Amino acid sequence: MEMATEALRVCMFGEVSLSLNGQTINDSDNRSKKIWLLLAYMIYFRNRGISQEELIELLWGDEESSSNPINALKTMFHRTRSMLDRLGAGTGHTLIVRRQGDYTWNPDLPFSFDVDEFDAGCQKAKSASDDEARIEAYLRVLPLYRGDFLPKLASCPWVVPINAYFHNLYIQSVHEVLSMLEARGRMDEAVVLSRQAIQIEPCDESLYYHLMRQLLELGNQQAAASVYESMSEMLFDRFGVMPSEEIKALYREALHSSNQKEIDISSLREQLREPTAEPGALQCDYELFKAIYRAEARSVARSGEAAHIGLLTVSGNDGKALVKRSLDCAMDNLSELVRLSLRRGDVFARCSISQYILLLPQANFENSRKVMERIIKAFSRQYPHSPAVLHYSVQPLDPTC
Repeated sequence: MEMATEALRVCMFGEVSLSLNGQTINDSDNRSKKIWLLLAYMIYFRNRGISQEELIELLWGDEESSSNPINALKTMFHRTRSMLDRLGAGTGHTLIVRRQGDYTWNPDLPFSFDVDEFDAGCQKAKSASDDEARIEAYLRVLPLYRGDFLPKLASCPWVVPINAYFHNLYIQSVHEVLSMLEARGRMDEAVVLSRQAIQIEPCDESLYYHLMRQLLELGNQQAAASVYESMSEMLFDRFGVMPSEEIKALYREALHSSNQKEIDISSLREQLREPTAEPGALQCDYELFKAIYRAEARSVARSGEAAHIGLLTVSGNDGKALVKRSLDCAMDNLSELVRLSLRRGDVFARCSISQYILLLPQANFENSRKVMERIIKAFSRQYPHSPAVLHYSVQPLDPTC
């Protein structure tokens, strides 16, 4: 087959895709994972021949490929070439060839590759003569990184170090160019880049810090506060931790500066209004819960009315901690169940990785205990196959705090 005039385009960031003459194939189809593993390996290590033994080890390792692994490998190449033929008749045999007994990606056919372009582009940006040239070089190359290297093959041993290298290169490059953009007041561009980077690395708190600072510089305090609130929820849900004091200070600045001008009481009331009148209790983060608790304690000290707090704890059947995936699922399910089981005047928050604390105003001990038992029974009824076991404790609110 004679290749058409358009050059082949190969991408491995975010997904594997190959494009030629208006036709594209990518790893979102339902073909075997091994086909995409074989294809990605052939392309990435295209500068050398790859033996049959190496490929058999790659695809099957300790698995039993068949009684005849050589034939199994030939079958896998037939399927891979057939998939490549969707780019044009005969493309599969043109791109993957045999030379001196080894398989190799055809070195005589040029193609463009996002991985090579990104690596070279970042190195070029780092060595640019001045900051302005460095900024422009980074802004050209960073959009190539649309996601991690081979995310669907991320557990493969050969992929792990390459994935880590490019991920770290992207994050380091983003931090470098963000600092330069901020120093030059190019906040609109910095905001766009920060949001893109957070999509790639949602657990990097420093990216949220950059974004909040940029939004504050642009005078968008409400957006900065919203960034903090979503980040705070994400950190607690995933890791059971709260944001750093440094980023909390930015949040306080956003809240403080949002009302620098005088505002009338009607506008204030609109700001204070709950966006939607959802049924059930109010869920908030633990820092806000502490403030609400202290306000309720003052009210109880004045009125003498009863109020209690309840603590719900999630564990495994044997009292040991659940594995993270099971715990996350149980905590998510329990959150919605607690919200709908309580009154609109009640408040609850996640206070540790495996616990929720509930504030039950105007509820005596017996009623509070019944509430907790009702939640546990409802959880068991709705999630009978869950490995999670719920425990509770109840104490009166301390009006002296």
